Amino acid sequence: MEGKLYTGEDYKKEFDSQNYLKTYYTFDSGTVAENEILKFNLKNLFETFSSAGVRGDVLSNTGPGPTIYQLLSACEAFREIIASDHLQQNPQEVKKWLKKEPGAYDWSPAMYPRKKKKKKRNAIDPVSRGLLKWDSNQPHPLGPAQVPPVNCVLTLLALECACHDVDAYRAAGRGLVSLLKPGGHLVTAVALRTQHYMVGAKKFFGLHLEKETVEKALQEAGCQVLRCRYSPVSYSEAHCINEGICFVVTRKSPRA
Repeated sequence: MEGKLYTGEDYKKEFDSQNYLKTYYTFDSGTVAENEILKFNLKNLFETFSSAGVRGDVLSNTGPGPTIYQLLSACEAFREIIASDHLQQNPQEVKKWLKKEPGAYDWSPAMYPRKKKKKKRNAIDPVSRGLLKWDSNQPHPLGPAQVPPVNCVLTLLALECACHDVDAYRAAGRGLVSLLKPGGHLVTAVALRTQHYMVGAKKFFGLHLEKETVEKALQEAGCQVLRCRYSPVSYSEAHCINEGICFVVTRKSPRA
């Protein structure tokens, strides 16, 4: 697939939040692979924040992009959610959904039927008061923001887009773990062996990661891997070149 590969500052300028949502979250029969990956993540998120018992006062959702599906289960397990993202345009898209503004993305197909949609929307509402700047390539990823250590850090399909090599990925993992209280959980999903991904007609960099590399990076950052689930499902080739996905739940050492 030819065309310019966007990275770094170009990535920040060229990324279109609405095109991203239309590419990966259209919920129709033409995006079977994308829907299967969403189902895989939703299932694992539900299990993590219900039967697995990952819960507490504060969850930090880092690199959510313009999406909210990852919070549908988390909002029932945590009193407060703090969201932080690389790009200014992504939180604006989330705010539109929270405020029911015209043009807000329709997430109703992703809603689990366990609760009424209105209750879920209200439960996610604390995120609108905690939209911060996040930079995975900095030792202190939230910069000067004064955020006390949290019970859980959640980051899905983000670091492989934000980190330019494996060393940067390992450093980003250490930065996220530094946000956790001792004994806190880091929950992540990673698209494996990524080459690049498309947003509309534009091609963006993706970091090639193996499942073993992900697990080792989190262990070296001071976490115990509690569960690592792998699925061979990959995105549609027209949207993203990758091979499989893994969902990982870890716990920071209580003595850290």
